[in-house]
Amino acid sequence: MGDKTQVSTDGAPAAAFAFSQGVRKGPLLQVSGQAPQDPATGEYVHPGDVKAQTRRVLENVKAILEAGGSGVEDVLMFRVYLTTRDHFADMNEVYAEFVKENCPSGVLPCRTTVAVELPHPAMLVEIDALACVG
Repeated sequence: MGDKTQVSTDGAPAAAFAFSQGVRKGPLLQVSGQAPQDPATGEYVHPGDVKAQTRRVLENVKAILEAGGSGVEDVLMFRVYLTTRDHFADMNEVYAEFVKENCPSGVLPCRTTVAVELPHPAMLVEIDALACVG
């Protein structure tokens, strides 16, 4: 099945806790949940703006996918975590634009969306991804 390798990039915020930005094993790449953080500073951005936070989070996910030899086109599943269902429409609008821009095949990834409490009060959204490589 292949060796398990850590994926990391300066194009996304550093993993702050006991986890990797991404892990690749065989043809699979799992990206850890990404927060709306600036990749260079780690600071949380766009307070109160779920649309802008969603875009930042997806760009962070994309950077890790690319560092692992994959891309948005190769994502099998996105999992989206929102702090309230009230943000679903705004998140979904930005998400739809992003996947259409990044999935030229037109085959959109699977997705699950849930409303939860997130680990930092500035976070309105967190997204992770499972992708194939090669």
